[in-house]
Amino acid sequence: MEHSRNKRALVVEGGAMRGIFATGVLDGFLEKGYRPFDFCIGVSAGSTNLAAWLANQHGRNYQVITDYSCRPEFISLRRFVRGGHWLDLDWLWRITINEIRLDLDAFAAQPVPLYVVTTQVATGEAVYARATAENLEQLLKASCSVPVAYRDFPELNGIAMTDGGVADSIPVMKAYEMGAREMTVILSRPLGYRKKVSKASWLVRRLLADTPQLAYAMMHRADSYNQAIDFIENPPADCKIRVIAPPAEFDVGRITTDKKRLDAGYQMGLAATAVVESQ
Repeated sequence: MEHSRNKRALVVEGGAMRGIFATGVLDGFLEKGYRPFDFCIGVSAGSTNLAAWLANQHGRNYQVITDYSCRPEFISLRRFVRGGHWLDLDWLWRITINEIRLDLDAFAAQPVPLYVVTTQVATGEAVYARATAENLEQLLKASCSVPVAYRDFPELNGIAMTDGGVADSIPVMKAYEMGAREMTVILSRPLGYRKKVSKASWLVRRLLADTPQLAYAMMHRADSYNQAIDFIENPPADCKIRVIAPPAEFDVGRITTDKKRLDAGYQMGLAATAVVESQ
């Protein structure tokens, strides 16, 4: 990674179906031809949104979230109770690659680097990998693999990985370390949100008993999340951060499948891009 200063970065949070807001924001950026960034960092759904944006695929992730991700083949609590995946990423990746695949050639041809955050299962630590046309689809799958809800751990270079949001939900401090002194951060929750400490630590330890470092990282997500919010609210003197966040009435949760609520969230994202017109 290059670490020269004075770079402009775009950082996009994940959040499963909450990613519909960022989908709207980035589709709005495409409509306006707005891409003044030196590099991007995405987490989970945020990384898939960035990949489609960089590949100039307007509407692609809207279709993924409002259609494919709402189908029972992908999301099924009944299947989970019976020992399967709650969120079947194998099915989702297979069908979207077959029917609305990311344009890997367009992604490779554009100049803006995309870094995707994953969490190493064995250590519970964040890994920031640069996406290429060759590794993009597997890298995105690893970053989106919510522990427990998806029962497998995708491998990258033979190493088991999982949801990047476990170790670094909003990688603003990493972006700063990489030289970003101007950041645009797209959040998946309204301004003012703070993550609360989980009251089910015992359950996390039980469900992830075979991966204790991952369990530890899961139990301390609130700490790392809130540290990122602290950084955003009080950045270093040499760093400027602009936040694009959903309004208070944003009504989409991690597994929301109600089409009207998802559509409303998308429209909120599109509307939020009005801020770029004043830049």
